[in-house]
Amino acid sequence: MKRLSLILFATLLSAPPTGHALTLEEGLKTVVESGRDVTIARSDEDVARASVSLARSPWMPFVDLYGRETWLRYQPESKLPLNLPGAPSSIPTSQDQFLTYGVKATQLLYDFGKTSSNIDAASSGLRSRELETERVKSQAALDFIGAYLDLLESDKLLSVANEEVRNYEAHKKDTEARYRAGVITKNEVLQVDVTLADSRQRLLTAENRRSIRESKINSLLLRPLNERVRAEEIKASPAAGLTLEEALSGAEATRPVLKEMDAVIAAKEQNVRAAQAEYLPTFYVSGGYEYSENRYQVHPANWSAIAGVNINLFSGGASGSKVSLARAELRSLRLTREKMLDNIRLEVKSAYLDLRSSEQKVEVSKTAVAQAEENLRLQQIRYREGVGTATEVLDAVTLLTTAESNSWKALYGVKRAESALLNAAGKDLVGMYGK
Repeated sequence: MKRLSLILFATLLSAPPTGHALTLEEGLKTVVESGRDVTIARSDEDVARASVSLARSPWMPFVDLYGRETWLRYQPESKLPLNLPGAPSSIPTSQDQFLTYGVKATQLLYDFGKTSSNIDAASSGLRSRELETERVKSQAALDFIGAYLDLLESDKLLSVANEEVRNYEAHKKDTEARYRAGVITKNEVLQVDVTLADSRQRLLTAENRRSIRESKINSLLLRPLNERVRAEEIKASPAAGLTLEEALSGAEATRPVLKEMDAVIAAKEQNVRAAQAEYLPTFYVSGGYEYSENRYQVHPANWSAIAGVNINLFSGGASGSKVSLARAELRSLRLTREKMLDNIRLEVKSAYLDLRSSEQKVEVSKTAVAQAEENLRLQQIRYREGVGTATEVLDAVTLLTTAESNSWKALYGVKRAESALLNAAGKDLVGMYGK
């Protein structure tokens, strides 16, 4: 652990001083407020709000303003009932060219719940979209935490790679000194040179990996990809003390995906009621004003008022098909919710066990690092005293690098498992890591 502390200290010293100091809390607030996925989800909310307004429209009066010009080939005439000598046989009833204009308003009075069911369905759909936005926020937060931990891990693994290069360079000096003293052959020096070159290539790979993960952070935060980022360590352990039973009950009560499915089911139930209402009559009133240019009529302008009822006697089976379709979709949604609940329970249990397993890996890796450090120290002493071989020292360096890398991976594996468990349990990640 002493060597791990030195690596952490070296990492902090080697971090780019001009990089943007980023905290996890700051990044989480940004991605859930203005991230791309969240912005898209909010746009879908606007679509759902428009659907609610559309569903309410039948309760509003429908007003039509119209006008038309008519040209007739023959002037309309009516035959006279009397056939007297010298009397005309018909009289005109309208002009052969005339203008008509008017306004008409129709108001729905009652449709046995069809429109109200459509409104309720649209409102449930809006609620579903709002819950989808919450789910997207949770996923965006989880993705950012993963990217943030990847960057932190890259910093530590980059330090491990640097430390490996320094250990090989130190061993190279020892081998060169012994070669000049005539104690060893040139082959041992060449072996160290090849191993050192390979280690420097791994260092370049580690630097590239960090650069890519840094760009991913910038992409999530809508920043330039090449902007330098210096991630601060995460001190919080918000999953500490969380039991499996608490996680399961929290997931069932608060997971947005379950609430979203409940809203979808409620919307489909209203769709069934709306489809059934198509069999029932619709009552309405209508009224308007119309002027028809006709010098043969006593009242070319007239007002009208109509009270009516429409009854769907037969629609070619469309109404029955709509009801059957809506009921079948409702059954499918309810079965899907049951399956979803089982999957969430499995997800919670898997995340919980993964966290406990990751915590055990950390303890095991600490012991492995201590043993690898001691092994390298002993092999270096043996080599300098002429007892050990160069291969044993090289193997000890490789063993220490592996142990240190596994230790850091185990540590950040715990933090990833924590965030996964909190997300599976339906916790607010922004609130949990913002405390």
